[in-house]
Amino acid sequence: QVQLVESGGGLVQAGGSLRLSCALSGRTLSTYTMGWFRQAPAKEREFVAANSWSGGSTYYADSVKGRFTISRDNAKNTVYLQMNSLKPEDTAVYYCAARLYGGAISEQYRYEHWGQGTQVTVSS
Repeated sequence: QVQLVESGGGLVQAGGSLRLSCALSGRTLSTYTMGWFRQAPAKEREFVAANSWSGGSTYYADSVKGRFTISRDNAKNTVYLQMNSLKPEDTAVYYCAARLYGGAISEQYRYEHWGQGTQVTVSS
């Protein structure tokens, strides 16, 4: 059974950086396309970034393009989200999600497994 555990969230000032981690257990990361999503207070959960199972393609929301980078370390069964130049509007609970093979996509319903989320708060 696949389990995902996010870590690395916290409080940071605007312009700062954070790196989120998502550890996958129960299966091999190399067979999973991974995505990051976020949900701000009183808003729907939205797509942030995705990385295909082969590592060959990545996909970003326009709002984070050029500031966030998704990457993976298959040896550690961990996917990362490096977040730079953070803005107050990036404040949200960040979730990682996994789908077996498949492309790097933004549709949430296509992801089969979800973590519990980690809070990121960016102060102005």
